[in-house]
Amino acid sequence: MALTQLWLSPFGLVSIAFGFLGALLILSGLGALLRLRPFRFVGRTVFGLLLLAVGALAAAVAIGTHGYTALTREDIAATLLVQPTGPQRFTATVRFPDLREVKYELAGDEVYVDAQILKWKPVAHVLGLHTAYELDRIAGRYRSIDHERSSPRTVFSLSRDKPFDLFDLRQRYTFLAPLLDTEYGSASYLAVTRPAEVEVRVSTSGLLMREIKPAAQ
Repeated sequence: MALTQLWLSPFGLVSIAFGFLGALLILSGLGALLRLRPFRFVGRTVFGLLLLAVGALAAAVAIGTHGYTALTREDIAATLLVQPTGPQRFTATVRFPDLREVKYELAGDEVYVDAQILKWKPVAHVLGLHTAYELDRIAGRYRSIDHERSSPRTVFSLSRDKPFDLFDLRQRYTFLAPLLDTEYGSASYLAVTRPAEVEVRVSTSGLLMREIKPAAQ
C-alpha cells in the first residue's frame, strides 16, 4: 500500500513516465546501431539517458517526500494514550491515522512531540504539491532545566525510514529551490499527571496537543 502511494504521487508518476520513455529511446538507439546508423544511435542514447536522469531525480523527490501527509486546515496527526507508571515515568501509545500503533516508555514530566512541515512555492502547486507534514520525534520532557540536563533522556523517532530526505536533495541540487519554499519544525508538549487520551493536531500555524478525555484508570 505504501509503495502504491509512493509511485502514484505526482513525482512518482513523472519518474515512471520519463523512465519508460528513456528506456524506449535507448532501445531504439541500440536498434539504430545494429542498422549501422551511428548518429541516430548517439542522439537517441544521449536523449534517452537524459530522460532517465530526470526520471531518477523525480523518483528521488518522491522517495524524499514519502511519509509526509498533505495538510488541509487542521489535521489529527496522531492520538496519544499516556499512562503514568512511576515518578517521572510514563508510557505513551501512539495511534496513527493509518491504524499503526506504537508504545514507548518515556521519562520526564511531560510528553513532547515535534514535526517537520514542508511549504511549497506556488509553482509547485501545479504539480499537486501543497503544504505537508510528518511527525518526527516523541520524547519525555522535564519541567526543570536541571533535570533536563542530568536525568535520563528518552527520545524516539516517529518518522518513516527513507534512504534520503528531500532537504538533502535540495542542498545537493540547487535547481530544486524554486519548488520548495521552506521547511520548519514545530513542537508541542503536555504535562502527564494522570492517564489521558490526547490528540496531536497540526495546522499551518504549527503543532498542538488537545486532551480528549481522561483515560480509564
